[in-house]
Amino acid sequence: MKTDPNALKILHAGALRKPIKECIHTLWEKYPNLKVELDYAGSRACAKAVAEGKIVDVIALADYQVFNDILIPRFVETSFVFATDQMVLAFDEFSADSNKINDHNWMDVLLGNPTIKYARSDHRLDPCGYRALMLWQLAEQYYARPGLYQALENGWSNLYPKSLDLAVALMEGKIDYGFEYLSVARQMNLPYIQFPAQINLSDPRYADYYARAKVIIEGNYPGLETEIWGAPIEFAVSIPKNSNQKELAQEFIEILTGPRGEEILEENGLIPC
Repeated sequence: MKTDPNALKILHAGALRKPIKECIHTLWEKYPNLKVELDYAGSRACAKAVAEGKIVDVIALADYQVFNDILIPRFVETSFVFATDQMVLAFDEFSADSNKINDHNWMDVLLGNPTIKYARSDHRLDPCGYRALMLWQLAEQYYARPGLYQALENGWSNLYPKSLDLAVALMEGKIDYGFEYLSVARQMNLPYIQFPAQINLSDPRYADYYARAKVIIEGNYPGLETEIWGAPIEFAVSIPKNSNQKELAQEFIEILTGPRGEEILEENGLIPC
Protein backbone atom coordinates (compact mmCIF):
# COMPACT_ATOMS: atom_id res chain seq x y z
CA MET A 1 0.00 0.00 0.00
CA LYS A 2 1.35 3.42 -1.01
CA THR A 3 1.69 5.82 1.90
CA ASP A 4 1.73 9.60 2.06
CA PRO A 5 5.25 10.81 2.97
CA ASN A 6 3.76 13.80 4.81
CA ALA A 7 1.30 11.77 6.89
CA LEU A 8 1.82 11.07 10.57
CA LYS A 9 2.28 7.29 10.75
CA ILE A 10 1.32 5.53 13.97
CA LEU A 11 1.81 1.82 14.64
CA HIS A 12 0.22 0.48 17.78
CA ALA A 13 -0.88 -2.56 19.72
CA GLY A 14 -4.46 -3.62 18.98
CA ALA A 15 -5.50 -3.00 22.58
CA LEU A 16 -4.76 0.70 22.08
CA ARG A 17 -6.92 1.17 18.98
CA LYS A 18 -9.68 3.25 20.54
CA PRO A 19 -7.58 5.55 22.79
CA ILE A 20 -5.08 6.18 19.98
CA LYS A 21 -7.91 7.22 17.63
CA GLU A 22 -9.36 9.55 20.27
CA CYS A 23 -5.95 11.18 20.82
CA ILE A 24 -5.68 11.73 17.06
CA HIS A 25 -8.98 13.63 17.14
CA THR A 26 -7.42 15.92 19.75
CA LEU A 27 -4.40 16.46 17.49
CA TRP A 28 -6.74 17.30 14.60
CA GLU A 29 -8.16 20.18 16.63
CA LYS A 30 -4.78 21.88 16.07
CA TYR A 31 -4.00 20.41 12.64
CA PRO A 32 -7.37 19.78 10.95
CA ASN A 33 -5.80 18.94 7.58
CA LEU A 34 -3.18 16.54 8.94
CA LYS A 35 -3.21 13.12 7.33
CA VAL A 36 -2.74 10.25 9.76
CA GLU A 37 -2.02 6.65 8.81
CA LEU A 38 -2.87 4.08 11.49
CA ASP A 39 -1.73 0.49 11.57
CA TYR A 40 -1.98 -2.04 14.36
CA ALA A 41 -1.01 -5.60 15.28
CA GLY A 42 0.22 -7.59 18.26
CA SER A 43 3.01 -5.69 20.01
CA ARG A 44 5.79 -8.10 19.07
CA ALA A 45 4.56 -8.11 15.47
CA CYS A 46 4.64 -4.28 15.50
CA ALA A 47 8.17 -4.20 16.85
CA LYS A 48 9.42 -6.76 14.34
CA ALA A 49 7.88 -4.74 11.50
CA VAL A 50 9.90 -1.68 12.56
CA ALA A 51 13.03 -3.78 12.95
CA GLU A 52 12.50 -5.08 9.42
CA GLY A 53 12.32 -1.59 7.95
CA LYS A 54 8.75 -0.31 8.36
CA ILE A 55 8.86 3.48 8.69
CA VAL A 56 6.55 4.94 11.33
CA ASP A 57 6.59 8.08 13.45
CA VAL A 58 5.08 6.69 16.65
CA ILE A 59 5.05 3.14 17.97
CA ALA A 60 2.91 2.32 21.02
CA LEU A 61 3.09 -1.18 22.50
CA ALA A 62 1.41 -3.17 25.27
CA ASP A 63 4.72 -4.18 26.88
CA TYR A 64 7.72 -1.91 27.39
CA GLN A 65 9.95 -5.00 27.46
CA VAL A 66 9.25 -5.52 23.75
CA PHE A 67 11.14 -2.29 23.13
CA ASN A 68 14.07 -3.62 25.13
CA ASP A 69 14.00 -7.02 23.44
CA ILE A 70 13.67 -5.91 19.82
CA LEU A 71 14.05 -2.16 19.24
CA ILE A 72 16.42 -0.51 21.74
CA PRO A 73 19.01 0.83 20.95
CA ARG A 74 19.19 0.17 17.21
CA PHE A 75 15.75 1.38 16.14
CA VAL A 76 14.59 3.60 19.02
CA GLU A 77 16.52 5.47 21.69
CA THR A 78 14.20 4.75 24.60
CA SER A 79 10.54 4.21 25.48
CA PHE A 80 8.15 5.85 27.93
CA VAL A 81 5.62 3.94 30.03
CA PHE A 82 2.26 5.72 29.96
CA ALA A 83 -0.40 3.27 31.22
CA THR A 84 -1.07 0.03 33.07
CA ASP A 85 -3.78 -2.62 32.79
CA GLN A 86 -4.79 -6.03 34.16
CA MET A 87 -5.79 -9.42 32.84
CA VAL A 88 -9.45 -10.49 33.07
CA LEU A 89 -11.62 -13.31 31.77
CA ALA A 90 -14.00 -11.72 29.26
CA PHE A 91 -17.14 -13.35 27.93
CA ASP A 92 -20.51 -12.63 26.36
CA GLU A 93 -23.98 -12.77 27.88
CA PHE A 94 -24.71 -15.80 25.68
CA SER A 95 -21.48 -17.66 26.56
CA ALA A 96 -21.97 -21.20 27.84
CA ASP A 97 -22.32 -21.33 31.64
CA SER A 98 -22.01 -17.54 31.94
CA ASN A 99 -24.75 -17.68 34.57
CA LYS A 100 -22.64 -19.79 36.91
CA ILE A 101 -19.03 -18.73 36.34
CA ASN A 102 -17.37 -16.47 38.93
CA ASP A 103 -13.99 -15.46 40.29
CA HIS A 104 -13.77 -18.62 42.41
CA ASN A 105 -14.84 -21.36 40.00
CA TRP A 106 -13.73 -20.04 36.59
CA MET A 107 -11.14 -22.76 36.04
CA ASP A 108 -13.60 -25.53 36.91
CA VAL A 109 -16.23 -24.10 34.57
CA LEU A 110 -13.78 -23.76 31.67
CA LEU A 111 -12.34 -27.24 32.15
CA GLY A 112 -15.53 -29.00 33.23
CA ASN A 113 -17.71 -28.35 30.20
CA PRO A 114 -16.31 -29.84 26.97
CA THR A 115 -18.58 -27.63 24.85
CA ILE A 116 -17.01 -24.41 26.15
CA LYS A 117 -14.59 -22.68 23.83
CA TYR A 118 -12.01 -20.43 25.50
CA ALA A 119 -9.12 -18.69 23.82
CA ARG A 120 -6.17 -16.37 24.13
CA SER A 121 -4.05 -14.32 21.77
CA ASP A 122 -0.85 -15.70 20.25
CA HIS A 123 2.06 -15.40 22.70
CA ARG A 124 4.51 -15.22 19.79
CA LEU A 125 2.90 -12.03 18.47
CA ASP A 126 1.05 -10.40 21.33
CA PRO A 127 1.88 -9.73 25.00
CA CYS A 128 -1.71 -10.49 25.98
CA GLY A 129 -1.03 -14.04 24.84
CA TYR A 130 2.03 -14.63 26.95
CA ARG A 131 0.39 -12.82 29.85
CA ALA A 132 -2.48 -15.32 29.68
CA LEU A 133 0.07 -18.12 30.00
CA MET A 134 1.68 -16.34 32.94
CA LEU A 135 -1.70 -15.90 34.61
CA TRP A 136 -2.33 -19.64 34.27
CA GLN A 137 1.05 -20.44 35.83
CA LEU A 138 0.43 -18.05 38.71
CA ALA A 139 -3.11 -19.38 39.20
CA GLU A 140 -1.75 -22.90 39.61
CA GLN A 141 0.37 -21.66 42.52
CA TYR A 142 -2.14 -19.23 43.99
CA TYR A 143 -5.01 -21.75 44.10
CA ALA A 144 -2.68 -24.68 44.93
CA ARG A 145 -3.98 -26.61 41.92
CA PRO A 146 -1.14 -28.77 40.56
CA GLY A 147 -1.51 -29.35 36.83
CA LEU A 148 -3.86 -26.38 36.31
CA TYR A 149 -1.53 -24.59 33.89
CA GLN A 150 -1.12 -27.62 31.65
CA ALA A 151 -4.82 -28.39 31.74
CA LEU A 152 -5.66 -24.85 30.63
CA GLU A 153 -2.95 -24.90 27.98
CA ASN A 154 -4.27 -28.20 26.63
CA GLY A 155 -7.85 -26.98 26.52
CA TRP A 156 -7.95 -23.71 24.57
CA SER A 157 -9.79 -23.75 21.26
CA ASN A 158 -8.43 -20.75 19.35
CA LEU A 159 -5.39 -18.46 19.08
CA TYR A 160 -5.77 -14.91 17.78
CA PRO A 161 -3.07 -12.54 16.49
CA LYS A 162 -3.93 -9.80 18.98
CA SER A 163 -6.17 -9.03 21.93
CA LEU A 164 -8.56 -6.99 19.79
CA ASP A 165 -9.19 -10.01 17.52
CA LEU A 166 -9.93 -12.05 20.63
CA ALA A 167 -12.54 -9.52 21.76
CA VAL A 168 -14.15 -9.45 18.32
CA ALA A 169 -14.38 -13.27 18.37
CA LEU A 170 -16.22 -13.04 21.68
CA MET A 171 -18.65 -10.49 20.31
CA GLU A 172 -19.30 -12.65 17.23
CA GLY A 173 -19.95 -15.75 19.37
CA LYS A 174 -17.02 -17.71 17.93
CA ILE A 175 -15.73 -18.39 21.44
CA ASP A 176 -17.27 -18.31 24.91
CA TYR A 177 -14.41 -16.90 26.98
CA GLY A 178 -11.18 -15.02 26.35
CA PHE A 179 -8.22 -14.12 28.55
CA GLU A 180 -8.16 -10.43 27.82
CA TYR A 181 -7.09 -6.99 29.00
CA LEU A 182 -9.56 -5.18 31.23
CA SER A 183 -9.29 -2.12 28.98
CA VAL A 184 -10.31 -4.04 25.87
CA ALA A 185 -13.22 -5.72 27.67
CA ARG A 186 -14.49 -2.31 28.77
CA GLN A 187 -14.01 -0.73 25.36
CA MET A 188 -16.06 -3.55 23.81
CA ASN A 189 -18.66 -3.53 26.61
CA LEU A 190 -17.96 -7.18 27.38
CA PRO A 191 -18.76 -8.65 30.80
CA TYR A 192 -15.70 -9.99 32.59
CA ILE A 193 -14.42 -11.69 35.69
CA GLN A 194 -11.59 -10.07 37.61
CA PHE A 195 -8.76 -12.15 39.02
CA PRO A 196 -6.98 -11.56 42.34
CA ALA A 197 -4.22 -8.96 42.19
CA GLN A 198 -1.70 -11.71 42.95
CA ILE A 199 -2.24 -13.19 39.47
CA ASN A 200 -3.73 -10.47 37.24
CA LEU A 201 -0.36 -8.75 36.56
CA SER A 202 -1.64 -5.33 37.62
CA ASP A 203 0.00 -4.55 40.94
CA PRO A 204 3.68 -3.57 41.37
CA ARG A 205 3.48 -4.79 44.96
CA TYR A 206 3.32 -8.35 43.60
CA ALA A 207 6.12 -7.94 41.06
CA ASP A 208 8.25 -10.59 42.77
CA TYR A 209 5.34 -13.02 42.75
CA TYR A 210 4.62 -12.33 39.07
CA ALA A 211 8.27 -13.06 38.29
CA ARG A 212 7.69 -16.70 39.20
CA ALA A 213 6.01 -17.07 35.80
CA LYS A 214 8.04 -17.47 32.62
CA VAL A 215 7.21 -17.93 28.94
CA ILE A 216 9.73 -18.87 26.26
CA ILE A 217 9.17 -17.60 22.73
CA GLU A 218 11.13 -17.48 19.50
CA GLY A 219 13.92 -14.91 19.66
CA ASN A 220 14.92 -12.24 17.19
CA TYR A 221 17.02 -14.64 15.13
CA PRO A 222 16.34 -18.23 13.97
CA GLY A 223 17.32 -20.75 16.60
CA LEU A 224 17.36 -18.24 19.43
CA GLU A 225 14.81 -18.16 22.23
CA THR A 226 13.68 -15.29 24.43
CA GLU A 227 12.62 -15.75 28.04
CA ILE A 228 9.85 -13.43 29.20
CA TRP A 229 9.28 -13.20 32.94
CA GLY A 230 6.08 -12.17 34.64
CA ALA A 231 5.85 -8.48 35.51
CA PRO A 232 3.19 -5.80 36.03
CA ILE A 233 1.54 -4.79 32.75
CA GLU A 234 2.95 -1.54 31.39
CA PHE A 235 2.16 0.07 28.03
CA ALA A 236 4.91 2.18 26.43
CA VAL A 237 5.44 4.53 23.49
CA SER A 238 8.40 5.78 21.46
CA ILE A 239 9.51 7.64 18.34
CA PRO A 240 11.60 5.46 16.01
CA LYS A 241 14.91 6.85 14.79
CA ASN A 242 13.76 6.76 11.17
CA SER A 243 10.64 8.85 11.81
CA ASN A 244 9.99 11.52 9.19
CA GLN A 245 7.72 13.53 11.49
CA LYS A 246 9.52 13.70 14.81
CA GLU A 247 8.02 17.04 15.91
CA LEU A 248 4.45 15.95 15.15
CA ALA A 249 5.15 12.59 16.77
CA GLN A 250 6.29 14.36 19.92
CA GLU A 251 3.13 16.49 19.92
CA PHE A 252 1.03 13.35 19.65
CA ILE A 253 2.88 11.72 22.55
CA GLU A 254 2.39 14.87 24.63
CA ILE A 255 -1.35 14.55 24.04
CA LEU A 256 -1.31 10.85 24.92
CA THR A 257 0.61 11.44 28.15
CA GLY A 258 -0.93 14.80 29.04
CA PRO A 259 -4.15 15.68 30.88
CA ARG A 260 -6.46 15.02 27.90
CA GLY A 261 -4.68 11.75 27.16
CA GLU A 262 -5.06 10.66 30.77
CA GLU A 263 -8.80 11.29 30.53
CA ILE A 264 -8.99 9.25 27.33
CA LEU A 265 -6.97 6.39 28.82
CA GLU A 266 -9.15 6.27 31.93
CA GLU A 267 -12.33 6.34 29.83
CA ASN A 268 -10.99 3.32 27.96
CA GLY A 269 -10.18 1.25 31.04
CA LEU A 270 -6.45 1.99 31.29
CA ILE A 271 -4.64 3.49 34.27
CA PRO A 272 -2.39 6.41 33.26
CA CYS A 273 1.12 6.49 34.71
